[in-house]
Amino acid sequence: MDVRRAHRRYQGGDPAAGIETWHAFSFGPHYDPDNLRFGAVIACNEERLALGAGFDEHPHSHTEIVTWVVEGELTHRDSTGRETVIRPGDVQRLSAASGIRHVERNAGPAPLTFLQMWLAPLQPGGEPSYEVVRGIADSTPYALPEAGAMLHVRRLAAGGRTAVPDAAYAYVHVVRGTVRLDGEDLGPGDAARLTDAEGVDATAATEAELLMWEMTAR
Repeated sequence: MDVRRAHRRYQGGDPAAGIETWHAFSFGPHYDPDNLRFGAVIACNEERLALGAGFDEHPHSHTEIVTWVVEGELTHRDSTGRETVIRPGDVQRLSAASGIRHVERNAGPAPLTFLQMWLAPLQPGGEPSYEVVRGIADSTPYALPEAGAMLHVRRLAAGGRTAVPDAAYAYVHVVRGTVRLDGEDLGPGDAARLTDAEGVDATAATEAELLMWEMTAR
């Protein structure tokens, strides 16, 4: 298990424009050849947008983009004409495939924090696609077969316990609260990368929320 602490992430964004970003993986000018990916995960970005702030239209391709809103509302618009608002508890997936452009903005009434996770597809190309699952339940994993991955959401009361998926690769990100994982205490923004996980549990020291990626061998 490799634990990566929140304060060791690469800081980016544009604070003057109301954008604060923390990158868990090598990203843009923050190039680290030893931190390019884990399993299928190639980015896990925490984004904080002030009122009215956002990312103007920009392109993506050959990437599976999964977004989880922590607080606030995220307005998404893309080059296919879709426009949606994503709120806490919703999972948004954008398969960029051969290419798509989109805009992301905080058009809501309060500050916005969201996590955006990028995964490498098993096969490049294809037609872009988009999906939003509203109010995903803890007991319903979100399958992403395009990347050989599955997302598990866990919301735990203090003292609650959940199993980390037994998998070739498991990526665990703490959204809020504190959990103990295989002898390590993890807080908000901390993550653990587990290889060949088997029989590992996470126990919440406080009320907590976790996102866990279960991935096949690459």
